Amino acid sequence: MSIMPLLLKLDYFFARFIEIFAVPATILFFGVAVILTFKSDFAQFRAFPRFWKIITEGFARRKNNKKNGKMETIDSFHALSTAMATTIGMANIVGPSVAIMAGGPGALFWLVVYIFFASVTKFYEVTFALHTRTKTKDGRVIGGPSQYLKLVSPILAHWYGFVMIFLFGAWSALQSNTLAGVLQEEGISLWITGTLLGLIVLLVLRGGAKRVGFIASKMVPIMFFLYVGFSLFLLFKNVAAVKQAFALIFSSVFSSAAPIGAFLGATVYQAMHMGIYRGIYLSEAGLGTSSIPHAVADTKKPVDQGVLALYSMFSDAIISTLSGLMVLVTGVWTYGKFRNTLIYDAFKMNSPVLGKYVLIITITMFVISTIIGNSFNGTQNFAALTKHRWVEIYKFFMIAAVVLGAFLPAESTWNIMDVMLTLVAVPNVIGILILAFTKPEVTKL
Repeated sequence: MSIMPLLLKLDYFFARFIEIFAVPATILFFGVAVILTFKSDFAQFRAFPRFWKIITEGFARRKNNKKNGKMETIDSFHALSTAMATTIGMANIVGPSVAIMAGGPGALFWLVVYIFFASVTKFYEVTFALHTRTKTKDGRVIGGPSQYLKLVSPILAHWYGFVMIFLFGAWSALQSNTLAGVLQEEGISLWITGTLLGLIVLLVLRGGAKRVGFIASKMVPIMFFLYVGFSLFLLFKNVAAVKQAFALIFSSVFSSAAPIGAFLGATVYQAMHMGIYRGIYLSEAGLGTSSIPHAVADTKKPVDQGVLALYSMFSDAIISTLSGLMVLVTGVWTYGKFRNTLIYDAFKMNSPVLGKYVLIITITMFVISTIIGNSFNGTQNFAALTKHRWVEIYKFFMIAAVVLGAFLPAESTWNIMDVMLTLVAVPNVIGILILAFTKPEVTKL
């Protein structure tokens, strides 16, 4: 029996789900971000003095500890670096281009606007994650949405944890799909990419993650600065085109201007929906997932870590804007079918040799580091829900998701991710909104 008819039915179901629920979900995500911004009296601006104090004190403490021959486990400087590293990845490179292709240039505007307002959403998520974190008997710290949502409703917390089982699989499949699409342009088989990434997951889950994760964490910052530097170099080569791109973005905010999206029925809403959904995906603000690593920070004041998380979002805005401008300036968004390789096409067009290899190296490192994180977080989440039963089955699921993700059509993988994103983010933002009004003392700046 062929599996294709089943896959086509599932793809149709996912597309219909998004069509029905995307409108109210988009309004909810953006609405909560705006409400929390006003609730916090625009913490994006008001919290800056505290942010500056945290950073300067962290540098001073770090310098003093070096003189005394010791280092803290996580000081403020390291906390900021960690916060930025958890939100920067493949999504920042590919997400904006996909949003533009489906929703038009105006989608980039809504993406950046969402990041601005949702930075406060992340502030609340991280602050409540630290406020509600607990320690197990073996000393492990447990924190994140599954903990703070218990303050609202245990049912909400369990639902979040249940859907996260599948979200991490879909997330890894999308990573694999993106890298496979880029490498296929270089003649590398989908089988090779999918199999190699599957082997990496196997290595991670078999205990080799410490070494792989260490290497990835050291190289990702290098790849980030390499990508940003090269993008700026290419954009500054054509300043006039950059000005035209900005004009196109603002003129498309309230009009339909997506050649492929128009075929799909693009409207002003389509630009807003695509921008906000990709903004959630690349920043994790609204998903709550980034609050999990933040929860282990060595800080006495939860709100301080929340402030660091808030300002880490601006790195997302910078790299996403650069990625979006690259596809607009080069015009690659105006032709071809829906694909994950737009930014690859843009780099290759501007710098046929060096450009494409910069992007391949960058995306490869971001994909590997993200899959490593997803594998660990997904397995730990599953183990917590099932009391460490059937963990081997879930490991097989994660490996299968990575391997099969390389072969799925690009649009199908995004549809699956959007469904999982909706199912996870809706209960999270509702819970955060309730906590913001019922426990305001926790987030007092």
